[in-house]
Amino acid sequence: MLVTTSSDALTATVFGGSFISADPPQTFAPEDFGGDEQLMISTAEQFSRKSVLPVQEQLDAQEEGLMPRLINEAGSLGFCGIDTNDQFGGLGLGKNLAARILEFLSLNASFSVTIGITSGISQVGLQLFGNDSQRSRYLPALAAGTQIGAYCLSEPNSGSDALSMTTRADLRGDRWVLNGTKMWISNAKWADQFLVMAKVGGEKITAFVVERDTPGVSVSREEHKLGLKGSSTARVLLEDASIPSDNMIYEEGRGHIVAFNALNLGRFKLASMSIGPAREAMRLSSEYSRDRKQFGQPIANFGLIEQKFALMAARFYAAESMIYRTGALIDDAFAHYHAQGDLAPVQQNMRAAEEFSIECSMCKAFSTEAESFIVDESLQVFGGYGFTEEFGIARIYRDTRVSRIYEGTNEINRYFIAERMLRKLRDGTVQLPSSGGDFLSELVSRGYTHALKSTEHHQSELGALADLAILRYAEQSARLRASRDRGRFDDAVALFRNWAHGEAARAYQLLTGESVQIPATSRVDLSVLADRVHHADGPL
Repeated sequence: MLVTTSSDALTATVFGGSFISADPPQTFAPEDFGGDEQLMISTAEQFSRKSVLPVQEQLDAQEEGLMPRLINEAGSLGFCGIDTNDQFGGLGLGKNLAARILEFLSLNASFSVTIGITSGISQVGLQLFGNDSQRSRYLPALAAGTQIGAYCLSEPNSGSDALSMTTRADLRGDRWVLNGTKMWISNAKWADQFLVMAKVGGEKITAFVVERDTPGVSVSREEHKLGLKGSSTARVLLEDASIPSDNMIYEEGRGHIVAFNALNLGRFKLASMSIGPAREAMRLSSEYSRDRKQFGQPIANFGLIEQKFALMAARFYAAESMIYRTGALIDDAFAHYHAQGDLAPVQQNMRAAEEFSIECSMCKAFSTEAESFIVDESLQVFGGYGFTEEFGIARIYRDTRVSRIYEGTNEINRYFIAERMLRKLRDGTVQLPSSGGDFLSELVSRGYTHALKSTEHHQSELGALADLAILRYAEQSARLRASRDRGRFDDAVALFRNWAHGEAARAYQLLTGESVQIPATSRVDLSVLADRVHHADGPL
């Protein structure tokens, strides 16, 4: 699946390699997971429905011991260490499968964020950059679910500008002494170990593992949040917290490499975590629309309700397509670089984690916004009942709002996408796509050509550039997937393309000030597409 150049270097999918001119010959979709993998995915969904969803109210009340017990149960099924090296207690499977399983463990968002952090960004720094002694000491308990992990980057005055952190680490003898405050720390209440970023000498960002029972480590009160009430979010205080010198991860002054590569992969997994609640919202609203009768018939029969389900299905299909296509590329990147004997293991991991960082940000931004749209429309289907706590859609609505904020706001992700794209175009790493008569490709090419004429851009222009690339990647991923299924999903792709064309035209106009003629829309039978959602009891 990897596309290589003559130097055997991987190329980005968005402008280079498989994304330039002709469509790539292969892609990956959820239906490509094998029988044993599908069994694991099904087991994850059963665990969510039988063990997590029945206790949502108790989770929201943070019933003592409940969340750690659920994490322990999930760990006993292998769900806390799916892509953790089997040498250190995990299953050693792919990141794409781990993301798919996480999607079905995300039907309740509070449980989702708890297991997502402890199985994801709290471990990935150790996995990619820790030495064998550190990984042997800390990973097995996380992979087994007997301990819970947390990731400490943000601070009261350091959010999107993570490099402005003020937490210090000073070497005193053979120990590091940490001082500072970390904020918005998921799992803080339950975490047994923290992956902490601090500045050595107040300058060099460095990563450390800090154990919960270290003197000087404390957790403040829970944040009073809009949603995710069942998850723990609190400040972690470090007051002369003294840890062994060998608890430093990777190299002094290279903590930003650890932090940002953990976020690259975390954003990819967050995309799958986001469509989990969207999946459940579609199921609930579909069921309600078939049961709720007005004017003598189910509201599911009304044209404007049919339109909602058709649009939800199209947006979900595109998000799902781009997520698991990207995950397969990430897995291939790790396989490719791990085969490079001339690279040290840490260098192999770093290159693999960075290879598709742009696509990870695209998946995060697009999927969390698709989630917001789907959940909002699902609540609308419930009408006034959706605005009450009587139906579960209210909890989903509250919980999903944060998806566009954490793991890097969607604004900072858009900035990253556009800046990185422009840099790659200027240094010749990638090339602009040829349109081949494709409207989205043409706008991407014209938009980035326009942007390359200037070295300074307003952030709104960078946002528009990012949107052009995101829309093209999403549409192409959906179209490639549908092309293998003998027209079964063509209506969903056509409906998505109609919407994407309008969004891309608006982004291009904002960027250039030029108007553009949108291609004629494809006719889609919304009632047929909505009926398929009801038949599937959720996404297609």
